[in-house]
Amino acid sequence: MRNRFVLLTGLALAWAAAPALAVETAAAPPQQPSAENPEAAAPKTQAERIDALFVSLKRERNAKAAERIAGRIWQEWNDSGSATTDLMMQWSQQAIEKKKFDVALDFLDQVVTLSPDYAEGWNRRATVHFMMRSFGKSMADIERTLELEPRHFGAISGLAQIMKETDRKQRALDAYQRVLDIYPMLRSAQGEVATLSEELTGEGI
Repeated sequence: MRNRFVLLTGLALAWAAAPALAVETAAAPPQQPSAENPEAAAPKTQAERIDALFVSLKRERNAKAAERIAGRIWQEWNDSGSATTDLMMQWSQQAIEKKKFDVALDFLDQVVTLSPDYAEGWNRRATVHFMMRSFGKSMADIERTLELEPRHFGAISGLAQIMKETDRKQRALDAYQRVLDIYPMLRSAQGEVATLSEELTGEGI
């Protein structure tokens, strides 16, 4: 049982670490347009930038390059457009890293109240609920995240983890396949699809 909890915690930390990864990439210098990097020709609005990055993410067949594109998507997602919301998101991440989940939830409750159309606030709160094993609350926040951003591969991965943890393997497989439709080169999702497909085939024999 203890090993199961360690694995669950590791998955949750990986889910929660994605926003932190995006923050770390924020200091990178802006890329210049080139034939190899057409999305850097830079649509003007955040929505246009995200759309262009998702086109590149789906097309990219190099895992490392795809990971960089995903990091840029997280960077865009983390920008709420509100200095207050961004600050509370930063404080919530610090609380998560210290495993002060109740404190993180206090900040995130304020985030979703002040910025109800900010998908990443709902996704971050879903992550904290998951880490606290409040799967019902996590799924409710995932649903809201996906209403706002249906391509949110982090939220769909979180849903897949909940389905797997609660032994709903077919639904977990379906969710991981949704992730791969958006982010084909995500190695962790590829591995989960292979494992779950094998397990379900074996159970059907």
